[in-house]
Amino acid sequence: MAAERRWKLKKTVVLVGMMGAGKTAVGKALAARLGVPFLDSDAEIEKAANMTIAEIFQRDGEAFFRDRETEVIDRLLDSHRGILSTGGGAFMSERNRALISQKGVSVWLNADMDILWSRVKGKNTRPLLRTSNPYQTLKDLYDARVPTYAMADLNVQARAEYSIDAMAEQVQEALADRSDVLESAE
Repeated sequence: MAAERRWKLKKTVVLVGMMGAGKTAVGKALAARLGVPFLDSDAEIEKAANMTIAEIFQRDGEAFFRDRETEVIDRLLDSHRGILSTGGGAFMSERNRALISQKGVSVWLNADMDILWSRVKGKNTRPLLRTSNPYQTLKDLYDARVPTYAMADLNVQARAEYSIDAMAEQVQEALADRSDVLESAE
């Protein structure tokens, strides 16, 4: 069984995709399956700033936040080998994509609009969705970002029926084909 095998991670796996794609939940499950650390760039930014992402956006703006995000991603890629969950906009930055490409492997958790909306609607924790029409805002972001997410090293399709563990298994299977990233330690 895959969960009983021992794995060696050669590069940090960076989960990218839209808000609501499951980067944090799937990342934690994947890290547990592989026996490696789980890292969350947004959580690290909040810890360093002693503020929530929403508060940083409100006080300092998106450009300031994006600069801090790049610094944190770079530091995490240098200091840890594990599963790294990034914010939905992180992969939009050419600089971040270059850092991730040099130091890790990007995995797009590719969830469609129905799945994303079902997960984010009614939540007040997404600063970019604090608009008069959050669905349209999400759709506009989705349409704008999908071509960039498609540049990720690996694309793992999310399905509504997948549990968190099933999605983590899908990502692990995709990684198993990459001997430069993941190998059996047995």
